[in-house]
Amino acid sequence: MHACDFNRALHLDKLGVYMDPAAPRIREAMQAVSLLRQHRLADPALDAACLEVKRFQAQRFTATYADLLHSHRYQRAAQFFLNELYGDKDYAQRDHQFSRIANTIDRLFPKAVVETAAALAEVHALTEELDDRMAQQWRLHRAGSQAARYIRCWRAVGDIAARRQQLQVVLHLGQELDHLTHMRGLRSLLKMMRTPAAAAGLSALQNFLESGFDAFSQMKGATEFLNVVEARESALIDSLFSDDAVACETFLLQLLAHTAPH
Repeated sequence: MHACDFNRALHLDKLGVYMDPAAPRIREAMQAVSLLRQHRLADPALDAACLEVKRFQAQRFTATYADLLHSHRYQRAAQFFLNELYGDKDYAQRDHQFSRIANTIDRLFPKAVVETAAALAEVHALTEELDDRMAQQWRLHRAGSQAARYIRCWRAVGDIAARRQQLQVVLHLGQELDHLTHMRGLRSLLKMMRTPAAAAGLSALQNFLESGFDAFSQMKGATEFLNVVEARESALIDSLFSDDAVACETFLLQLLAHTAPH
């Protein structure tokens, strides 16, 4: 699925609220991810390139949010974003669980939890699609530092609308997680669901929901955190598309140097 096709499936209204039912959104997103994964598994070089791209992006996220990752208030939320959205983690188990429950999720979880699951599926699908396109370029652009290589691949892929959409679906997921923390009794309900979720083979989804709830609950309000993410990611998107390539490479190298192991 191409990013523009995926974007049409999101159907955002003017307030940025997702209006489609959750089940078809989850099913469509997971089908897109499954096709991409099958394509990469059939091409080991492409699969390896995609992993390199993901690792670089995880390093970049760690560097960009080093302050939040060391903040008492924001550490868990930033680590959650790194582990679940910007990392090089293998999400195959979670994806498989999402695919299995797409048609019954409305009966298994409360409505607000279902919306959060759908938001995660959409983030994951769009991210995987863009990472796949980056990986295809990664094999073609081998010269220079990883930062220079990343910039060239980013610009070769283009599609600024998809990059901005990717950020918006990430922010929407964060808003949904924050919404969950304001629901009275939900944490107790999630705890009670551990056994039936495990019995149904939904442990990965259950772990995601619990860790996300706890991470966002600790902040006692996610507005500032999400505003920081929006500002920094928007600035990075603009820089990767528009700034002088050498200046952009220098910035990325300096950023990464601050968090490199000594």
